Amino acid sequence: MRELPDYPWDAMAPYAARAAEHPDGIVDLSVGSPVDETPQLIRAALADATDAHAYPQTAGTPQLRAAIIEWYARRRGVHGLQEANVLPTIGSKELVALVPLMLGLGDGDVVVHPRAAYPTYAIGAAIAGAQSVAADDPNEWPDATKFIWLNSPGNPDGRVLDVDRLRAARVRAAELGAVIVSDECYAELGWEGQWAHEPIPSILDDRVTGGDRTNVLAIYSLSKQSNMAGYRAAFAAGCATVIARLLTVRKHAGLMLPAPLQAAMVVALGDDEHVGVQRERYRSRRAVLKPALEAAGFRIDSSQAGLYLWVTRGESAWTSIDSLARLGILAGPGTFYGDHYPNHVRLSLTATDERIAAAASRLTV
Repeated sequence: MRELPDYPWDAMAPYAARAAEHPDGIVDLSVGSPVDETPQLIRAALADATDAHAYPQTAGTPQLRAAIIEWYARRRGVHGLQEANVLPTIGSKELVALVPLMLGLGDGDVVVHPRAAYPTYAIGAAIAGAQSVAADDPNEWPDATKFIWLNSPGNPDGRVLDVDRLRAARVRAAELGAVIVSDECYAELGWEGQWAHEPIPSILDDRVTGGDRTNVLAIYSLSKQSNMAGYRAAFAAGCATVIARLLTVRKHAGLMLPAPLQAAMVVALGDDEHVGVQRERYRSRRAVLKPALEAAGFRIDSSQAGLYLWVTRGESAWTSIDSLARLGILAGPGTFYGDHYPNHVRLSLTATDERIAAAASRLTV
């Protein structure tokens, strides 16, 4: 394994300690880890499936594969998927970190990712021994590009790629002969503009692919929509050839989702009511936190969708992080998400109603 950088969140320890000194306690808006309970119907499905004496299927049970296919048709407007087009994964982070390696990328290959990006995109390139390049414009993607990450809605910036932008990215990927993967884990959380009332499009949408999914994948996680982060429940869908390659590697490596979790995923994917309930929780928290940040002098950039607010006061991110910590609020510096946003900070909506209200009160005093 090649040498990897230090884990960036370790640098937040002194700011977390400072925020914890607040008389009313810390409001941790740094890491987007769900705080609301996992719905009871999902927990019951998990409990009912604990007689798991046999090895689970790496490809997923027929019931799980059918549930993923039906969910894509019902929730994402993606039709015509078959069992060979879907694959469950042990959360989405391990797939993000390992997929370039699993697809055989190495020295001389380029992995492209967004300018404001989840750090694991670049880590996955490093694990494979490839070079990572941050570029949003398809015209700037190098000729050596073999793998492209899109992220819509984006983490950290909440930016949404519409059908035209997804199509342009897919066309450029085909010109390069590159695999293109869209990380769509926040797709149920649209807040502003057209995304307040329209479904956020998937890269697998026929309007994007024209029915040709060659070298095109989407990934999705149930962590956010169903409060299942502790379950590590996610999946990939798209090009059958790429899925087959990933499946073969995962069979050899023993990367299989435990059988009880597969049963829980089937139930979670089949129920829309709990997703709507959770979305409204985040909507109400966002409605409290956003104006408070603006009152404190922050400008909200992008953030049309997703689980975060991407903000700046035009000062160094670390100055903002320190100022927020003195109010007992912990956020994430933009420098964790690439070199292009040194003055931004990211704040998560994953705190209880009471803690979000406390943060808003401190920001507006």
